[in-house]
Amino acid sequence: MTTDTTQRQYGADKNGANATMGNQLTKYYFHKKALIEARKLQVFMQLADVRTMPKNSGKEIKQYHYLPLLDDANVNSQGIDAAGAVIANGNLYGSSKDIGTISGKLPLLSETGGRVNRVGFTRKEISGTFEKLGFFDEYTKESLDFDSDEELEMHINREMINGAHEITEDMLQIDLLSAAGVVRYAGNATSKLTIGADDVVAYKDLLALDIDLTNNRTPKSTTAITGTRLVDTKVIPGARIAYIGNELLTTLEKMVDFHGERAFTHVEKYAAGGTTLNGEVGQAGPFRFVVAPEMLRWAGAGADASGEAGLHYETAQKFDVFPILVVGDQSFTTIGFQTDGKTVKFDIKHKKPGLDTADRNDPYGETGFMSIKWFYGFMALRPERIGLILTAATL
Repeated sequence: MTTDTTQRQYGADKNGANATMGNQLTKYYFHKKALIEARKLQVFMQLADVRTMPKNSGKEIKQYHYLPLLDDANVNSQGIDAAGAVIANGNLYGSSKDIGTISGKLPLLSETGGRVNRVGFTRKEISGTFEKLGFFDEYTKESLDFDSDEELEMHINREMINGAHEITEDMLQIDLLSAAGVVRYAGNATSKLTIGADDVVAYKDLLALDIDLTNNRTPKSTTAITGTRLVDTKVIPGARIAYIGNELLTTLEKMVDFHGERAFTHVEKYAAGGTTLNGEVGQAGPFRFVVAPEMLRWAGAGADASGEAGLHYETAQKFDVFPILVVGDQSFTTIGFQTDGKTVKFDIKHKKPGLDTADRNDPYGETGFMSIKWFYGFMALRPERIGLILTAATL
């Protein structure tokens, strides 16, 4: 148990010059709203298939995923072929697209029928766990009474919510990057360690990822949560969604298609034709790109950059590796800050200095606190619908 009692204080100086919140702006006219960082927009949470975990049900979500008949993952022991012989698998020809394979495994019937062409179905169990998170802030009564910002309490409360929101976004981003079922490397790279100056995402890499996702039956229409109620959703048609950091914008601007034409189209060129997502910047090929301000990267995880001419992002003379994350519709579920109209997924407790906080450790009730806690859970429903391109980025 820690004994640290450091709190936010107004300060010993009569003008609050050494306050823990910083100097007090008592002599200057300022517009408070201009000094408050704009609330970060929801980026990853807007695509979540949000579910509510009922009480008394543990801390783990479990769900069955029923596999399609014609899928290589549908492995079972119930197969009988058209000749009546028991075979190792009951998924007919699975995911094959070979004409010869399909022709030889079609479920043909003779005039008398018979005990032939038995197939089988399988399901897999997927699960996700929950974690409880939270933090708190302490303050003194004088820090509110004498601070030059009469709305300090409201601002701190809002920043706590924004901080919790950003933590949740970061956790979700890490889970999505880890859950990606389709991973491709730009250029000739075969791993993060081999990504170098020439391994920068190109138009062909986008098309290759799109083909993989299409083969995995990833839809191109995406449902996005746009409000604070689960029923407030919009369908984003026409392309798949790809998340990038703003460091990759230069790379996209330089991208050309197979005809040497500019491949990237800015969002303002097509925004009037449909719904756009928070942070959407443009489209290239089959993908619509959304800039996540806090998009993560693997700093210095690439190849040796000691002989580099400073044209790429690098850390400690190693190339930085940047993700292009593609999230297909209904590929994951999570708990976020959206509500179902009745309950809220996060909880704020605030006890102001006074009777509520007075005890033997603070008999005068001069200190107060605010705390926030929430649950976060993630479950990959269809990891094969989450695609990832790992690339270097040009300056």
